[in-house]
Amino acid sequence: FPKIGYENHLSFLLFRQLNILVDTGSSNFAVAGVPDPDVTSYFNTELSSTYKSQGIDVTVKYSQGSWTGVLGTDVITIPKGIDGSYTINIATILQSENFFLPGVKWHGILGLAYDALAKPSSSVETFFDSLVRQAKIPNIFSLQMCGAGLPVSGSGTNGGSLVLGGIEPSLYKGDIWYTPVKEEWYYQVEILKLEVGGQNLELDCREYNADKAIVDSGTTLLRLPQKVFSAVVQAIAHTSLIQEFSSGFWTGSQLACWDKTERPWSLFPKLSIYLRDENSSRSFRISILPQLYIQPILGIGENLQCYRFGISSSTNALVIGATVMEGFYVIFDRTQRRVGFAVSPCAEVDGSPVSEIEGPFTTADVASNCVSSVSFHEPVLWIASYALMSLCGIILLVLIILLLIPPRCQHRYTDNDVVNDESSLVRHRWK
Repeated sequence: FPKIGYENHLSFLLFRQLNILVDTGSSNFAVAGVPDPDVTSYFNTELSSTYKSQGIDVTVKYSQGSWTGVLGTDVITIPKGIDGSYTINIATILQSENFFLPGVKWHGILGLAYDALAKPSSSVETFFDSLVRQAKIPNIFSLQMCGAGLPVSGSGTNGGSLVLGGIEPSLYKGDIWYTPVKEEWYYQVEILKLEVGGQNLELDCREYNADKAIVDSGTTLLRLPQKVFSAVVQAIAHTSLIQEFSSGFWTGSQLACWDKTERPWSLFPKLSIYLRDENSSRSFRISILPQLYIQPILGIGENLQCYRFGISSSTNALVIGATVMEGFYVIFDRTQRRVGFAVSPCAEVDGSPVSEIEGPFTTADVASNCVSSVSFHEPVLWIASYALMSLCGIILLVLIILLLIPPRCQHRYTDNDVVNDESSLVRHRWK
Protein backbone atom coordinates (compact mmCIF):
# COMPACT_ATOMS: atom_id res chain seq x y z
CA PHE A 1 0.00 0.00 0.00
CA PRO A 2 1.22 3.53 -0.63
CA LYS A 3 2.48 5.09 2.57
CA ILE A 4 3.07 8.82 2.57
CA GLY A 5 5.12 10.60 5.22
CA TYR A 6 3.28 12.87 7.63
CA GLU A 7 4.54 16.34 8.54
CA ASN A 8 3.53 18.85 11.24
CA HIS A 9 0.84 16.60 12.71
CA LEU A 10 -1.45 17.03 9.74
CA SER A 11 0.43 17.40 6.51
CA PHE A 12 2.14 15.07 4.08
CA LEU A 13 4.44 15.55 1.13
CA LEU A 14 2.27 15.04 -1.93
CA PHE A 15 4.37 16.29 -4.82
CA ARG A 16 7.50 18.38 -5.24
CA GLN A 17 7.65 21.02 -2.51
CA LEU A 18 3.98 21.27 -1.51
CA ASN A 19 2.93 19.95 1.90
CA ILE A 20 -0.77 19.18 2.13
CA LEU A 21 -3.00 19.17 5.21
CA VAL A 22 -4.73 15.79 5.50
CA ASP A 23 -8.33 16.52 6.43
CA THR A 24 -10.97 13.84 6.97
CA GLY A 25 -13.51 16.59 7.71
CA SER A 26 -13.78 18.07 4.21
CA SER A 27 -13.77 16.80 0.62
CA ASN A 28 -11.92 19.22 -1.66
CA PHE A 29 -8.30 18.95 -2.76
CA ALA A 30 -6.86 22.47 -2.96
CA VAL A 31 -3.43 24.08 -3.05
CA ALA A 32 -2.13 27.64 -3.01
CA GLY A 33 -2.31 28.93 -6.57
CA VAL A 34 -0.74 32.35 -6.06
CA PRO A 35 1.98 33.73 -3.76
CA ASP A 36 0.89 34.28 -0.18
CA PRO A 37 2.83 35.87 2.70
CA ASP A 38 2.23 32.80 4.86
CA VAL A 39 3.22 30.07 2.40
CA THR A 40 6.67 29.24 1.12
CA SER A 41 5.57 27.56 -2.12
CA TYR A 42 2.57 27.54 -4.42
CA PHE A 43 1.31 25.65 -7.48
CA ASN A 44 1.92 27.71 -10.62
CA THR A 45 -0.56 26.20 -13.07
CA GLU A 46 1.16 27.90 -16.01
CA LEU A 47 4.18 25.64 -15.50
CA SER A 48 2.07 22.47 -15.65
CA SER A 49 1.55 21.08 -19.15
CA THR A 50 -1.21 18.75 -17.87
CA TYR A 51 -3.26 21.24 -15.85
CA LYS A 52 -6.68 22.14 -17.26
CA SER A 53 -8.87 24.81 -15.74
CA GLN A 54 -12.58 24.06 -15.49
CA GLY A 55 -13.37 27.75 -14.99
CA ILE A 56 -15.60 27.00 -11.98
CA ASP A 57 -15.28 29.20 -8.90
CA VAL A 58 -15.31 27.41 -5.57
CA THR A 59 -15.37 28.61 -1.97
CA VAL A 60 -14.88 26.40 1.06
CA LYS A 61 -15.40 27.48 4.67
CA TYR A 62 -13.98 25.64 7.68
CA SER A 63 -14.45 26.06 11.41
CA GLN A 64 -11.33 28.23 11.15
CA GLY A 65 -10.68 30.08 7.94
CA SER A 66 -11.87 29.88 4.35
CA TRP A 67 -10.57 30.07 0.81
CA THR A 68 -11.79 30.87 -2.69
CA GLY A 69 -10.30 29.47 -5.87
CA VAL A 70 -10.88 27.88 -9.26
CA LEU A 71 -11.48 24.21 -10.03
CA GLY A 72 -9.27 22.41 -12.50
CA THR A 73 -7.77 19.00 -13.22
CA ASP A 74 -4.22 17.75 -13.34
CA VAL A 75 -2.28 14.51 -13.56
CA ILE A 76 -0.54 13.13 -10.48
CA THR A 77 1.68 10.19 -9.61
CA ILE A 78 2.04 8.61 -6.16
CA PRO A 79 5.72 8.07 -5.32
CA LYS A 80 5.17 4.89 -3.29
CA GLY A 81 2.95 1.90 -3.90
CA ILE A 82 0.63 2.94 -6.76
CA ASP A 83 2.06 2.78 -10.27
CA GLY A 84 0.69 5.00 -13.00
CA SER A 85 -0.63 8.52 -13.49
CA TYR A 86 -4.10 9.66 -12.52
CA THR A 87 -6.25 12.67 -13.33
CA ILE A 88 -7.74 14.35 -10.30
CA ASN A 89 -9.75 17.47 -9.48
CA ILE A 90 -7.69 20.20 -7.89
CA ALA A 91 -8.65 23.70 -6.78
CA THR A 92 -6.08 26.47 -6.89
CA ILE A 93 -6.51 28.84 -3.96
CA LEU A 94 -6.50 32.46 -5.11
CA GLN A 95 -7.81 34.16 -1.97
CA SER A 96 -7.99 33.02 1.64
CA GLU A 97 -8.86 34.29 5.09
CA ASN A 98 -7.30 32.79 8.24
CA PHE A 99 -6.49 29.64 6.27
CA PHE A 100 -2.74 29.93 5.70
CA LEU A 101 -1.32 30.98 9.05
CA PRO A 102 2.11 32.41 9.97
CA GLY A 103 4.72 29.71 10.49
CA VAL A 104 2.78 26.82 8.95
CA LYS A 105 4.57 24.46 6.62
CA TRP A 106 1.60 23.35 4.56
CA HIS A 107 0.45 24.81 1.28
CA GLY A 108 -2.95 23.20 0.70
CA ILE A 109 -5.50 20.73 1.94
CA LEU A 110 -6.55 17.21 0.95
CA GLY A 111 -10.17 16.54 1.87
CA LEU A 112 -10.78 12.83 2.40
CA ALA A 113 -14.43 12.93 3.52
CA TYR A 114 -17.33 11.78 1.32
CA ASP A 115 -18.38 13.59 -1.86
CA ALA A 116 -21.50 14.94 -0.11
CA LEU A 117 -19.26 17.67 1.33
CA ALA A 118 -17.48 18.52 -1.93
CA LYS A 119 -17.81 22.10 -3.22
CA PRO A 120 -19.40 23.60 -5.16
CA SER A 121 -21.43 20.37 -5.36
CA SER A 122 -21.18 16.65 -4.69
CA SER A 123 -20.65 16.10 -8.44
CA VAL A 124 -16.99 17.09 -7.95
CA GLU A 125 -15.19 13.76 -7.65
CA THR A 126 -12.93 13.69 -4.60
CA PHE A 127 -9.22 12.92 -4.72
CA PHE A 128 -9.60 9.52 -3.08
CA ASP A 129 -12.65 8.54 -5.13
CA SER A 130 -10.59 9.29 -8.26
CA LEU A 131 -7.79 7.02 -7.06
CA VAL A 132 -10.20 4.21 -6.18
CA ARG A 133 -11.85 4.44 -9.61
CA GLN A 134 -8.72 4.81 -11.73
CA ALA A 135 -6.08 2.85 -9.80
CA LYS A 136 -8.55 0.15 -8.69
CA ILE A 137 -7.31 0.30 -5.10
CA PRO A 138 -9.57 -0.81 -2.21
CA ASN A 139 -11.90 1.90 -0.91
CA ILE A 140 -10.09 2.23 2.40
CA PHE A 141 -7.37 4.45 3.82
CA SER A 142 -5.73 4.71 7.22
CA LEU A 143 -3.95 7.37 9.19
CA GLN A 144 -1.32 7.39 11.91
CA MET A 145 -0.74 10.79 13.50
CA CYS A 146 2.29 11.10 15.75
CA GLY A 147 3.07 13.88 18.19
CA ALA A 148 2.04 12.67 21.65
CA GLY A 149 3.83 14.65 24.34
CA LEU A 150 5.79 16.71 21.81
CA PRO A 151 5.71 20.52 21.90
CA VAL A 152 3.00 22.11 19.79
CA SER A 153 4.46 24.28 17.04
CA GLY A 154 3.10 25.50 13.73
CA SER A 155 6.42 24.69 12.07
CA GLY A 156 7.32 21.47 13.89
CA THR A 157 7.45 18.05 12.27
CA ASN A 158 6.19 15.11 14.27
CA GLY A 159 5.91 12.35 11.69
CA GLY A 160 3.21 9.79 10.92
CA SER A 161 1.73 8.01 7.92
CA LEU A 162 -1.19 8.06 5.50
CA VAL A 163 -1.89 4.71 3.84
CA LEU A 164 -4.05 4.79 0.71
CA GLY A 165 -5.87 1.59 -0.18
CA GLY A 166 -5.38 -0.52 2.92
CA ILE A 167 -3.98 -1.14 6.39
CA GLU A 168 -0.29 -1.29 7.37
CA PRO A 169 0.25 -3.85 10.22
CA SER A 170 3.42 -2.15 11.47
CA LEU A 171 1.48 1.01 12.34
CA TYR A 172 -0.63 -0.46 15.14
CA LYS A 173 -0.58 -2.80 18.12
CA GLY A 174 -3.28 -5.18 19.32
CA ASP A 175 -6.75 -5.45 17.82
CA ILE A 176 -8.64 -3.04 15.59
CA TRP A 177 -12.03 -2.04 16.99
CA TYR A 178 -14.62 -0.80 14.49
CA THR A 179 -17.57 1.53 14.91
CA PRO A 180 -20.18 2.04 12.14
CA VAL A 181 -20.32 5.21 10.05
CA LYS A 182 -23.80 6.55 10.76
CA GLU A 183 -23.98 8.86 7.74
CA GLU A 184 -21.69 9.20 4.74
CA TRP A 185 -20.83 12.89 4.65
CA TYR A 186 -18.39 13.48 7.48
CA TYR A 187 -17.18 10.29 9.15
CA GLN A 188 -20.06 10.45 11.58
CA VAL A 189 -20.00 7.94 14.42
CA GLU A 190 -22.10 7.24 17.50
CA ILE A 191 -20.71 8.04 20.94
CA LEU A 192 -22.41 6.38 23.89
CA LYS A 193 -20.76 7.96 26.91
CA LEU A 194 -17.69 9.73 28.30
CA GLU A 195 -15.72 9.02 31.43
CA VAL A 196 -13.24 11.20 33.30
CA GLY A 197 -10.95 9.32 35.65
CA GLY A 198 -13.17 6.25 35.28
CA GLN A 199 -16.30 8.15 36.35
CA ASN A 200 -19.26 8.32 33.93
CA LEU A 201 -20.44 11.87 33.21
CA GLU A 202 -24.02 10.53 33.38
CA LEU A 203 -25.29 12.67 30.52
CA ASP A 204 -28.00 11.63 28.06
CA CYS A 205 -26.07 9.94 25.24
CA ARG A 206 -27.75 12.23 22.70
CA GLU A 207 -25.79 15.12 24.22
CA TYR A 208 -22.56 13.55 22.95
CA ASN A 209 -23.92 13.40 19.39
CA ALA A 210 -25.44 16.90 19.21
CA ASP A 211 -25.81 17.50 16.40
CA LYS A 212 -23.20 15.06 15.15
CA ALA A 213 -20.05 13.26 16.31
CA ILE A 214 -17.29 13.02 13.71
CA VAL A 215 -13.70 11.86 13.27
CA ASP A 216 -11.78 14.78 11.77
CA SER A 217 -8.00 14.89 11.33
CA GLY A 218 -8.22 18.52 10.22
CA THR A 219 -9.35 19.63 13.69
CA THR A 220 -6.50 20.14 16.13
CA LEU A 221 -8.34 19.67 19.42
CA LEU A 222 -10.98 17.39 20.89
CA ARG A 223 -14.10 19.53 20.52
CA LEU A 224 -17.14 18.89 22.69
CA PRO A 225 -20.70 20.25 22.67
CA GLN A 226 -20.99 23.00 25.26
CA LYS A 227 -22.91 20.94 27.84
CA VAL A 228 -20.47 18.04 27.50
CA PHE A 229 -17.48 20.39 27.60
CA SER A 230 -18.68 21.98 30.85
CA ALA A 231 -19.20 18.56 32.41
CA VAL A 232 -15.74 17.37 31.33
CA VAL A 233 -14.01 20.50 32.66
CA GLN A 234 -15.86 20.20 35.96
CA ALA A 235 -14.94 16.52 36.24
CA ILE A 236 -11.26 17.11 35.37
CA ALA A 237 -11.02 20.01 37.82
CA HIS A 238 -12.66 17.89 40.54
CA THR A 239 -10.54 14.82 39.82
CA SER A 240 -7.17 16.53 39.30
CA LEU A 241 -4.72 17.13 42.12
CA ILE A 242 -4.76 20.88 41.49
CA GLN A 243 -7.05 22.64 43.92
CA GLU A 244 -7.39 25.92 42.05
CA PHE A 245 -7.05 26.47 38.35
CA SER A 246 -7.57 29.58 36.23
CA SER A 247 -10.73 29.46 34.12
CA GLY A 248 -8.69 30.90 31.25
CA PHE A 249 -6.78 27.63 30.96
CA TRP A 250 -9.96 25.67 30.28
CA THR A 251 -11.22 28.18 27.69
CA GLY A 252 -7.87 28.28 25.87
CA SER A 253 -7.04 31.92 26.62
CA GLN A 254 -4.26 31.11 29.11
CA LEU A 255 -1.42 28.63 29.42
CA ALA A 256 -0.42 26.75 32.57
CA CYS A 257 3.30 26.66 33.31
CA TRP A 258 5.50 24.49 35.47
CA ASP A 259 9.22 24.28 36.11
CA LYS A 260 10.92 22.34 33.30
CA THR A 261 11.94 19.66 35.79
CA GLU A 262 8.28 18.89 36.57
CA ARG A 263 5.83 16.73 34.62
CA PRO A 264 2.27 17.90 35.36
CA TRP A 265 0.54 14.98 33.58
CA SER A 266 0.37 12.93 36.78
CA LEU A 267 -1.96 15.59 38.20
CA PHE A 268 -4.71 14.95 35.63
CA PRO A 269 -7.12 12.03 34.95
CA LYS A 270 -7.61 9.72 31.99
CA LEU A 271 -10.39 10.56 29.51
CA SER A 272 -12.42 7.75 27.88
CA ILE A 273 -14.85 7.82 24.94
CA TYR A 274 -17.24 4.91 24.40
CA LEU A 275 -18.18 4.11 20.78
CA ARG A 276 -20.85 1.70 19.58
CA ASP A 277 -19.38 -1.51 18.21
CA GLU A 278 -20.42 -3.07 14.89
CA ASN A 279 -22.44 -5.41 17.08
CA SER A 280 -24.89 -2.79 18.32
CA SER A 281 -25.33 -4.52 21.68
CA ARG A 282 -21.66 -3.93 22.47
CA SER A 283 -19.35 -0.95 22.80
CA PHE A 284 -15.64 -0.30 23.19
CA ARG A 285 -13.76 2.60 24.68
CA ILE A 286 -10.79 4.60 23.48
CA SER A 287 -8.89 6.35 26.26
CA ILE A 288 -6.32 9.11 26.19
CA LEU A 289 -3.98 9.92 29.04
CA PRO A 290 -3.21 13.54 30.03
CA GLN A 291 -0.08 13.51 27.86
CA LEU A 292 -2.43 13.86 24.89
CA TYR A 293 -4.75 16.60 26.15
CA ILE A 294 -2.36 18.61 28.36
CA GLN A 295 -0.13 19.74 25.52
CA PRO A 296 3.31 21.38 25.84
CA ILE A 297 3.88 24.59 23.90
CA LEU A 298 7.22 25.24 22.24
CA GLY A 299 9.44 28.15 23.18
CA ILE A 300 7.79 29.75 26.22
CA GLY A 301 10.38 30.87 28.79
CA GLU A 302 13.80 29.49 29.70
CA ASN A 303 13.05 27.71 32.96
CA LEU A 304 9.35 27.07 32.46
CA GLN A 305 7.44 24.62 30.31
CA CYS A 306 3.95 25.84 29.49
CA TYR A 307 0.95 23.74 28.45
CA ARG A 308 -2.39 24.29 26.79
CA PHE A 309 -5.70 22.48 27.27
CA GLY A 310 -6.24 20.25 24.21
CA ILE A 311 -10.05 20.26 24.52
CA SER A 312 -12.45 23.03 23.51
CA SER A 313 -16.18 23.68 23.25
CA SER A 314 -18.19 23.44 20.03
CA THR A 315 -21.57 24.78 19.00
CA ASN A 316 -22.52 22.07 16.51
CA ALA A 317 -20.56 18.83 16.93
CA LEU A 318 -18.38 16.54 18.96
CA VAL A 319 -15.16 16.35 16.97
CA ILE A 320 -12.57 13.64 17.55
CA GLY A 321 -9.61 15.67 16.33
CA ALA A 322 -5.82 15.37 16.54
CA THR A 323 -5.82 15.49 20.35
CA VAL A 324 -7.38 12.00 20.32
CA MET A 325 -6.24 10.73 16.93
CA GLU A 326 -2.56 11.07 17.88
CA GLY A 327 -3.13 8.15 20.22
CA PHE A 328 -4.39 5.76 17.57
CA TYR A 329 -4.04 4.25 14.14
CA VAL A 330 -7.38 5.14 12.53
CA ILE A 331 -8.84 3.16 9.63
CA PHE A 332 -11.47 4.69 7.35
CA ASP A 333 -13.08 1.62 5.79
CA ARG A 334 -15.48 3.17 3.29
CA THR A 335 -16.40 -0.16 1.71
CA GLN A 336 -17.88 -1.49 4.94
CA ARG A 337 -18.98 1.92 6.27
CA ARG A 338 -16.93 1.82 9.43
CA VAL A 339 -14.09 3.58 11.25
CA GLY A 340 -11.52 1.49 13.08
CA PHE A 341 -9.25 2.33 16.01
CA ALA A 342 -6.09 0.57 17.15
CA VAL A 343 -3.35 1.66 19.55
CA SER A 344 -0.52 3.45 17.75
CA PRO A 345 3.10 2.52 18.56
CA CYS A 346 4.09 6.18 18.30
CA ALA A 347 1.64 7.15 21.05
CA GLU A 348 4.23 6.86 23.79
CA VAL A 349 5.86 9.36 26.14
CA ASP A 350 9.03 8.38 27.99
CA GLY A 351 8.51 4.81 26.82
CA SER A 352 5.00 4.46 28.26
CA PRO A 353 1.79 4.28 26.16
CA VAL A 354 -0.57 7.25 26.43
CA SER A 355 -3.60 5.66 24.76
CA GLU A 356 -5.70 2.56 25.39
CA ILE A 357 -8.50 0.56 23.80
CA GLU A 358 -10.68 -1.78 25.81
CA GLY A 359 -13.83 -3.79 25.20
CA PRO A 360 -16.29 -5.20 24.65
CA PHE A 361 -18.80 -3.65 27.03
CA THR A 362 -22.56 -4.04 27.11
CA THR A 363 -24.77 -1.23 25.85
CA ALA A 364 -27.68 -2.17 28.10
CA ASP A 365 -27.21 1.03 30.11
CA VAL A 366 -27.57 3.38 27.12
CA ALA A 367 -30.29 4.14 24.58
CA SER A 368 -30.57 1.96 21.48
CA ASN A 369 -29.98 5.05 19.32
CA CYS A 370 -28.01 8.07 20.53
CA VAL A 371 -28.09 9.89 17.18
CA SER A 372 -30.95 12.24 16.39
CA SER A 373 -33.19 10.93 13.62
CA VAL A 374 -33.41 14.47 12.21
CA SER A 375 -30.03 15.33 10.73
CA PHE A 376 -29.83 18.50 8.66
CA HIS A 377 -26.88 17.73 6.46
CA GLU A 378 -25.11 20.58 4.74
CA PRO A 379 -26.15 19.63 1.18
CA VAL A 380 -29.77 19.27 2.30
CA LEU A 381 -29.67 22.69 3.90
CA TRP A 382 -28.36 24.25 0.71
CA ILE A 383 -31.13 22.58 -1.29
CA ALA A 384 -33.71 23.85 1.19
CA SER A 385 -32.32 27.38 1.06
CA TYR A 386 -32.29 27.39 -2.74
CA ALA A 387 -35.88 26.12 -2.77
CA LEU A 388 -36.96 28.87 -0.39
CA MET A 389 -35.18 31.53 -2.41
CA SER A 390 -36.79 30.22 -5.60
CA LEU A 391 -40.20 30.44 -3.93
CA CYS A 392 -39.45 33.99 -2.85
CA GLY A 393 -38.42 34.82 -6.41
CA ILE A 394 -41.70 33.48 -7.78
CA ILE A 395 -43.70 35.47 -5.22
CA LEU A 396 -41.74 38.61 -6.07
CA LEU A 397 -42.35 38.06 -9.78
CA VAL A 398 -46.09 37.68 -9.17
CA LEU A 399 -46.12 40.92 -7.17
CA ILE A 400 -44.29 42.77 -9.96
CA ILE A 401 -46.76 41.47 -12.55
CA LEU A 402 -49.68 42.58 -10.37
CA LEU A 403 -48.16 46.04 -10.08
CA LEU A 404 -47.81 46.29 -13.85
CA ILE A 405 -51.41 45.28 -14.58
CA PRO A 406 -53.57 48.30 -15.57
CA PRO A 407 -55.34 49.90 -12.58
CA ARG A 408 -58.82 48.85 -13.69
CA CYS A 409 -57.80 45.22 -13.26
CA GLN A 410 -56.25 45.65 -9.87
CA HIS A 411 -57.92 44.21 -6.84
CA ARG A 412 -58.75 46.60 -4.03
CA TYR A 413 -57.13 45.02 -0.98
CA THR A 414 -58.83 44.96 2.39
CA ASP A 415 -56.98 44.85 5.68
CA ASN A 416 -57.17 41.07 5.62
CA ASP A 417 -55.42 40.92 2.24
CA VAL A 418 -52.23 42.73 3.24
CA VAL A 419 -49.15 40.64 2.56
CA ASN A 420 -46.65 40.35 5.41
CA ASP A 421 -43.26 40.91 3.75
CA GLU A 422 -41.49 38.77 6.35
CA SER A 423 -43.38 35.71 5.14
CA SER A 424 -41.64 35.88 1.77
CA LEU A 425 -38.07 36.37 3.00
CA VAL A 426 -35.39 33.83 3.73
CA ARG A 427 -34.39 35.10 7.15
CA HIS A 428 -31.55 32.69 7.77
CA ARG A 429 -28.62 31.64 5.60
CA TRP A 430 -28.06 27.93 6.08
CA LYS A 431 -24.83 26.14 5.48
